Amino acid sequence: MEVEFQHISKRFGTVQALSDVSLTAHSGSIHGLIGENGAGKSTLMKILTGYQAKSGGDIFIDGESVRLETPDDAAKYSIGMLYQEPMDFPPLTVLENFSLGCPVLAREQFKASLKRLCSDFGFELNPGRRVELLTIGERQQMELLRLIHCETRILILDEPTTGISPAQKALLFPALKKLAAEGMTILLVSHKLDEVASLCDEVTVLRNGQVTHHTSAPFHFPELLEAMFGTVPEQKVKSAPRQTGEVILCMDAVQAGGERQGLELNTFTAKSGEIIGLAGLDGAGQATFLRLAAGLDIPASGKVQLFSTKLPASKKASRVASKLKTVFLPADRLEEALFTDISISDHFSLRDRNNSFWQRGHKNRTRANAGIATFSIKGTADNTADDLSGGNQQRLLLALLNPKSRLILLENPTRGLDIRSGQWVWNYLTKTLSSEACILFSSPELDEILHYSDRILVFYNGEIVLDSPTCETNHGSVAAAMTGMQP
Repeated sequence: MEVEFQHISKRFGTVQALSDVSLTAHSGSIHGLIGENGAGKSTLMKILTGYQAKSGGDIFIDGESVRLETPDDAAKYSIGMLYQEPMDFPPLTVLENFSLGCPVLAREQFKASLKRLCSDFGFELNPGRRVELLTIGERQQMELLRLIHCETRILILDEPTTGISPAQKALLFPALKKLAAEGMTILLVSHKLDEVASLCDEVTVLRNGQVTHHTSAPFHFPELLEAMFGTVPEQKVKSAPRQTGEVILCMDAVQAGGERQGLELNTFTAKSGEIIGLAGLDGAGQATFLRLAAGLDIPASGKVQLFSTKLPASKKASRVASKLKTVFLPADRLEEALFTDISISDHFSLRDRNNSFWQRGHKNRTRANAGIATFSIKGTADNTADDLSGGNQQRLLLALLNPKSRLILLENPTRGLDIRSGQWVWNYLTKTLSSEACILFSSPELDEILHYSDRILVFYNGEIVLDSPTCETNHGSVAAAMTGMQP
């Protein structure tokens, strides 16, 4: 099914998100849509899926002008989208979520279909497991299989490889090419140019809500980067390791449930000034590790200590950690960190504990506008978090972060960000925040971990199997440790 956008525009108040956008995605092809954060990619796709109304322009499917005012309208044209943030029902099981929106079948038929698709894609999903217990990557896998099962013919993928392992990616790419060869139209929204080059037949570049470039494979990366940013981003230069000081975090004989294998550690310490990267396949233990350090999870045994204070084995642990200037930024921004339906201004009001809960007024708005300007957030003080792109949501989280924090715990800090936004995040973390702060971060991108870390921890089946200074290891040894092979 061919999809054609003609002169599409979209406004959010005073913000012009899209302006005169025209492009065509052909049946049986994979069409890449790239651009920096806030360029309008997700907005355009939400218009196609009926979640947002266009302000102007026309959409044609197989040459027919269509009105897509609701998701139900889009479903009638077999349009489905895998969103960057999971769109599921966490209290329900994998099988219950998998069956939503699809023709009614017997439970065993749904289970058989799920099993077959998992086998085709190399995914491992337990039909009876509650979705709230899955990782973000697993939730994305489940939603992708649901869309395929529901006979989606126009498939939109918004950063589909976020949170999945290299092995799963190696299975996913041929499967997507097979779907396209069978006649499916696939629109791929991505910031990863190597993935675009591997998958896409054509690419359209958006910048500031406008089309700046269109080309067919093979692609010339400098040309694409210039169309995305106006200039080619500078190469990253690795900074010298920072000076370390006192022990900030100590875990001793910790055992905890969570993810696939739980977590079991002997002794671990992190010092002020350190930047420590946490590597591992999805669900290997790094997410549980970060939540234990933040006091959000409680160990079954052992102790977690911040400075000289042992975190209590109760719900008070997170409050104690916060008072000790610990901050945690989760990968799932909308579910765990931000309020989707309140304004940026109200987020700044909530940050200040000295204010009443819903304080409004000149001072509050001034604080929000200053944060918007300093962190280059594309939005206004009245925009809700849900109005922002993924990259601008991440910038909002950083704007809300206490700059005096001593222990900074980050779960995939550049998730869904383009090259320039990712570099900006790390420049802020390493140059603006105190050099005495300790930063621990997880990422599925080994290049990011190797570049920004002074020290690397590799998790495998709930254990740390490699703890090494970055200068004494390499991509191959880290990748080997992630798969259980001893370096």
